[in-house]
Amino acid sequence: MAATTTTFSSSLSLIPKPNNPCTTKPLSLLPKPFLKPSPLSLSSSSPPPPLLVHGVSQYFSSGEHSLPSFEDGDEKPREECGVVGIFGDPEASRLCYLALHALQHRGQEGAGIVTVSNEKVLQTITGVGLVSEVFNESKLDQLPGEFAIGHVRYSTAGASMLKNVQPFVAGYRFGSIGVAHNGNLVNYKQLRATLEENGSIFNTSSDTEVVLHLIAISKARPFFMRIVDACEKLQGAYSMVFVTEDKLVAVRDPHGFRPLVMGRRSNGAVVFASETCALDLIEATYEREVYPGEVLVVDKDGVKSQCLMPHNEPKQCIFEHIYFSLPNSIVFGRSVYESRHVFGEILATESPVDCDVVIAVPDSGVVAALGYAAKSGVAFQQGLIRSHYVGRTFIEPSQKIRDFGVKLKLSPVRGVLEGKRVVVVDDSIVRGTTSSKIVRLLREAGAKEVHMRIASPPIVASCYYGVDTPSSEELISNRMSVQEISDFIGSDSLAFLSFDTLKKHLGDDSKSFCYACFTGDYPVKPAEVKVKRGGGDFIDDGLVGSFDNIEAGWVR
Repeated sequence: MAATTTTFSSSLSLIPKPNNPCTTKPLSLLPKPFLKPSPLSLSSSSPPPPLLVHGVSQYFSSGEHSLPSFEDGDEKPREECGVVGIFGDPEASRLCYLALHALQHRGQEGAGIVTVSNEKVLQTITGVGLVSEVFNESKLDQLPGEFAIGHVRYSTAGASMLKNVQPFVAGYRFGSIGVAHNGNLVNYKQLRATLEENGSIFNTSSDTEVVLHLIAISKARPFFMRIVDACEKLQGAYSMVFVTEDKLVAVRDPHGFRPLVMGRRSNGAVVFASETCALDLIEATYEREVYPGEVLVVDKDGVKSQCLMPHNEPKQCIFEHIYFSLPNSIVFGRSVYESRHVFGEILATESPVDCDVVIAVPDSGVVAALGYAAKSGVAFQQGLIRSHYVGRTFIEPSQKIRDFGVKLKLSPVRGVLEGKRVVVVDDSIVRGTTSSKIVRLLREAGAKEVHMRIASPPIVASCYYGVDTPSSEELISNRMSVQEISDFIGSDSLAFLSFDTLKKHLGDDSKSFCYACFTGDYPVKPAEVKVKRGGGDFIDDGLVGSFDNIEAGWVR
């Protein structure tokens, strides 16, 4: 598969947090007219400036825009993407490539990098697949320059088509700009409809493209204030990095739904990334988070902090600590590893059961299982082995194999399980179908009893802030009691992490997290209702499947 280059011109280990200026008052650097969100106002008599948006440029060798699928897999919510930004390093594209490798768990459908050459030309390579499939030495040689942005993608808005892979680069009358976005805009449809009514032409189905159009029509000066002006019209979750001919800009929404951190390399290069694990790989020292509501502008004169919109109550996604982020990351100032370990300890304390062995559903359940085992005094063992080599497609034999997808990815260890009372720890249950298959696998391997322990509260509502979840009607915890779910999946017992205990563990920070998936109480009310098209095992199990099956549909 070959990618194409396109050129455009013109409680626990808490990390000390500096005071966030955006929770008090805007900095004096920010012109006053931009402190408050302004309604989208477009004059029908003045069409917006021409905008050329570049999405993805890599095609499958088969010529198809989607991939075949097989059944079954992991039933998990999906984080949609990860972003990286680097300024001031002669090997920016290679460092961006490595940082995207570290963030691969946040998106496996597409990857892209945009750099700014010494001639102030924005160059981009994007493609479908893993980072290692999209980029090689020759591709990176085509991306010179000292600053760059990068993106790995799993779609939540917009089908997984080639043209939707980010970063996007747009050229218009005042120059060129590239953007990579992590999150989901809940007012995307209204913004897009208004823009289209006034003459804007869209090239993708991604909500990120709306941001570029808003920047293009903004009258604000200087240029980076166009970004501020555009972001003030957005509602929902966005952690974004932008690149222009001479600047790197990082922006986080006022609620801080999705993470974004800043670090620095020994040569002074500034790095932004979705998680600190990306900083570790490229030897950048973690400095701090980008604050909710903050805009950071990096250029040859240094780093300037602006306040996009004051907000006194951040609503950071709790699922970053439960599932999405890597255990070695620091997210929202907390160690992900230590959070999950404590979640397991809480389960062992509040929901004990007589057992012979504690196992995990790998990989995301491992740390919580270690916590459960340590607290209960029962040995942790690898009762399930995960295969990391399952590709996007797999040919199933004509004689259908039950639970085919799960068996491809998870293999039970009979020597650990046979004749044993087993506690199996997982991070979440969404629809319950995969959990039932795992319980069946364990019993087939000889487990005497199977007790499920879930290191999160029950998920009862969909997420609208950048996480791909089924509709609320499809979530098993929204339809059944804990005992009914236990009967459905076939376990001997089932227990979830207590919501009240979770908040107690978070202490004074508990008000700073979003729990909408556990409560249905949305910090930003969605203007549209998300439904899933196609459904099927791909949405349910999340291993592989047709790109068409995961397109998010929207209805009023």
